[in-house]
Amino acid sequence: MRLVLISDTHLPVRAKKLPAPVWEAIDSADVVIHAGDWVSVALLDELETRAARLIGCWGNNDGPELRARLPEVARVTLDGVSVAVVHETGPAKGREERCEKAYPGVDVLVFGHSHIPWDTTSRGGLRLLNPGSPTDRRRQPYCTYQTATITAGRLEEVALHNL
Repeated sequence: MRLVLISDTHLPVRAKKLPAPVWEAIDSADVVIHAGDWVSVALLDELETRAARLIGCWGNNDGPELRARLPEVARVTLDGVSVAVVHETGPAKGREERCEKAYPGVDVLVFGHSHIPWDTTSRGGLRLLNPGSPTDRRRQPYCTYQTATITAGRLEEVALHNL
């Protein structure tokens, strides 16, 4: 199962559209995960049409229409892997322990908000992934997104892609 992870797209504020490499990845993915701050309902509509499967949550910059259509925390099991998607996880310090307590039984937590790519594993085995932003690099050297695969109930091949 091929995954594409994105967050903090901020369309059309930070960019008019997603970069072409992101759309190419989405077109070949089995599941697209968006960790909030869409800003544009039009992007949600387009991803719902174009992605084979879409999982997403709302972020702090998402208005009432997006919040009406998306959960604050999305939860799904993908080929035996328990995944939660949330926009904010708080400060980097203590994140692994805090999230492990907040999301018991979850194997992978995808989050956004900071625009800073993140890939760590807590002591208890929770994998935390932040794909950064494909449209607003803030103080990062590149705009980014992540891909991963799930094979036989295991998350594998997590990769960060610079744009």
